[in-house]
Amino acid sequence: MMGKKFGLRCRGREKRLRAAQVRNNGMRADWRGIAHRGAEWIKGKSLRRGFCLTLALALCAAALAACGQEELTGENVRQVYFLSSSETKIEQHGREILSDTLDGQLEELLRYLSVNPEKLEYKAPLAMGFRVLSTRIEGETLLLDMDEKYLELSATTEVLVRAALVRTLTQLDGIQFVGITVAGKQLYDHAGNQVGWMSGDQFIENDGNEINTFELARVELYFASADGSSLVGAYRQKYYSTSMPLERFVVEELILGPSGQVEGLYPSVNPATKIIGVTTRDGICYVNLDENFLTVVNNVPTEVSVYAIVNSLVELSSINRVQILINGEVPSSLSATAYERNLDIVTTLEK
Repeated sequence: MMGKKFGLRCRGREKRLRAAQVRNNGMRADWRGIAHRGAEWIKGKSLRRGFCLTLALALCAAALAACGQEELTGENVRQVYFLSSSETKIEQHGREILSDTLDGQLEELLRYLSVNPEKLEYKAPLAMGFRVLSTRIEGETLLLDMDEKYLELSATTEVLVRAALVRTLTQLDGIQFVGITVAGKQLYDHAGNQVGWMSGDQFIENDGNEINTFELARVELYFASADGSSLVGAYRQKYYSTSMPLERFVVEELILGPSGQVEGLYPSVNPATKIIGVTTRDGICYVNLDENFLTVVNNVPTEVSVYAIVNSLVELSSINRVQILINGEVPSSLSATAYERNLDIVTTLEK
């Protein structure tokens, strides 16, 4: 009923907000009631201060956003991630943030993440049957402690909830990582792997605005040594969208380069390289790149770059050989036949 009243009074964002906050004195008691009830979903002391006021503002902003169907833009707009109604992907929707403090912005985002839209066209990740018990900021990490009902989420839904929370909350200035615990205990995924601090780029999107079901990939990637003459293998573990072929994920991660967590690893592929296509047939992976791949950077010869891709891809069980194309053709500088694994070019880091 409240949302409907706001919808009827929408005439310009600022005017509507003033109407919601100043003129509708009769509605303030209702907002306080909603705020009081809404505060039950979170128990952390750091978020209880001023929660009711910020909650009212956040709900006003949500109502204003619903008045017009256009996408919100501007420096105060954040992309809030929700689960699709089928719980098979997540999608983003712009929401305006009114607070100018980190604590206030966090409260607003958490509230957006906890309220389902009226038409239920998508689902809020914090409205899935569990509660946030507390929040705490330690340096660049935001720690969320959930109650034990969080463990009742299905494997797919749990990963999507994590993705939505991390992708949303790491947009806050100064927040690089999000950590999740359950009743104060370490979180493990449904495969028994420990879930540590997560960054926004840990969840790889497909090319559209939606992120499909995630899977955890652990792949071995080959990066250049200090002098660029050899390759060094390193494992990388990330969640990736199942709409993306795993072999494309491998090539994208190679182009992205070393994470910086291991010293002595250097980019093995020109970071300006663009992927045109990656397909696999009969055990041969065809990697089609643009001409930037042939441009030598960091003293890494093209041959080393080639085998960085080849050795990384043949680590996948479905691939035996790799054919590299440039703009759909095999240039004279590359082999016309598919490449096989080359371990002679691989070395290890000196301890």
